[in-house]
Amino acid sequence: MSPNSFREPCPDRILDDIGGAFAMGAVGGSAYHFFMGLRNSPRGERFAGGYQSVRMKAPLTAGAFAAWGGMFSVVDCTMVYVRQKEDPWNSIIAGAATNGILSMRRGFASASRSALFGGALLALIEGAVIMLDKGLTDSHNLPATIEDSNSPAGQFPGMDPPTPEPSSSSGGSSWFADLFGGGKKQETKTEILESFDTPSPTPMPTFPYK
Repeated sequence: MSPNSFREPCPDRILDDIGGAFAMGAVGGSAYHFFMGLRNSPRGERFAGGYQSVRMKAPLTAGAFAAWGGMFSVVDCTMVYVRQKEDPWNSIIAGAATNGILSMRRGFASASRSALFGGALLALIEGAVIMLDKGLTDSHNLPATIEDSNSPAGQFPGMDPPTPEPSSSSGGSSWFADLFGGGKKQETKTEILESFDTPSPTPMPTFPYK
């Protein structure tokens, strides 16, 4: 399964990446600038200095992250439309182009270095994701256990077949019958009933009514 299969389709991917990058920049930037404000503030005013640093610099960091994420998604969707396929090359080209475009105001040399750095960074990230995905796929594809042909279904080789347990109802009734003599009484009743059912060998005498 490709890592790009978990992402949104291309028109919605831009807004999704902008929102995710903004949230990441806001949370990470707030933690970083709060720590730096605590460190650079004098004693007695460290908490106030950290709060002031977050208030002034965290929105800028979140905006920069959102701009990078939006530009990256735009270039990525453009490459998907041009090449008509999803693969790691789209992300690598998008990372290089995003860093180059956002660094154009510093000059061509700086933009080229940023583009190379962005492409190399995205190549490392995509390679790590592919290796991790391949390792997880290989761990799930374990060889199946070959069952012994002589063993019954659902039984591992080398194990003794399970012995069937005696029925509780039949065993309980015979045990109670042997203990209290219920079996003998049942046979006696059966014999008595059979004696009433069988016809008598001598006919009964009849007396005429006068």
